[in-house]
Amino acid sequence: MDMGLAVAVLAAFVWGCYLFALKRYFPAYSASVIIAVVHPIAIGLYLPIAIGSMPAAGPSPLRLLLDGGVGIAVIVVSNSLAFMAFIRAITVGEISYVAPISKIVPAFVLPLELLLLGEHLTPLQLVGVALATVAVYVANFQGGAWLAPLRRAAHSRAAQFALLSAALYAVGDVGRRVTLQELAVPPQLLVVALLGGMAIVLAPQAARTWPGGVREDLPKFLVAGAVVAAGEHTTMIAFSTLPASIASPIINTQAIVAVVLGGLVLREEAFGLRLLAAALAVWGVTLIAI
Repeated sequence: MDMGLAVAVLAAFVWGCYLFALKRYFPAYSASVIIAVVHPIAIGLYLPIAIGSMPAAGPSPLRLLLDGGVGIAVIVVSNSLAFMAFIRAITVGEISYVAPISKIVPAFVLPLELLLLGEHLTPLQLVGVALATVAVYVANFQGGAWLAPLRRAAHSRAAQFALLSAALYAVGDVGRRVTLQELAVPPQLLVVALLGGMAIVLAPQAARTWPGGVREDLPKFLVAGAVVAAGEHTTMIAFSTLPASIASPIINTQAIVAVVLGGLVLREEAFGLRLLAAALAVWGVTLIAI
């Protein structure tokens, strides 16, 4: 397997576990508080790796940050909003329901690459977009009329927030590809900039909603910080070596990990149907990547 593909698969597994952990271990915390606590921990754990692996030659980190400033800003803002939408989705809905919907990110990535970066949509990729759309239908199906899932998705707050999250993450994924490949920002530097930028953007909201219990849950936040550092590092490596329309579908197979864990551990309803929805989403986004 190509190294970039292998790293993307590893990122999918790491993020799938993280999605499940958010639902299982952090239901009492808002998205802004999670970011404000987890991301500084992740930076602290990752910084020695970033410093040790940064190229010695070439422009200074400050110069690279300035050159990639617009791309970094787009990634930070879109990912911050996307994470808040996703946390809202899993707060009002089950993870095995939300995950297949929120991870059809590549269905948004490809049109963005088509419009902004000159990519072309093949017939097979059109089939992939259709399958990803069908996955949303299946995730909403509870029997009865054929149009019932569409009506449920249209009126479900969980589905609406999940779709919003997917669209915003797509903007961030295209931004990653441009920032890493066209603007030549090193992956290690972008990880630190993204984690720090999101923490800064959401800090005011976190301060307004700061709950009790953070100190007691610090061990869980430490583990989450390590997972986020690993997830961001592998994600950046994947996007620095692969087109966004290939890296994004692979990484978003994290939906299957989250659905399986949600069904087996949390005993969520309609596990089989939602596993099918996740599989259809992955099949669809794989065709998009071909």
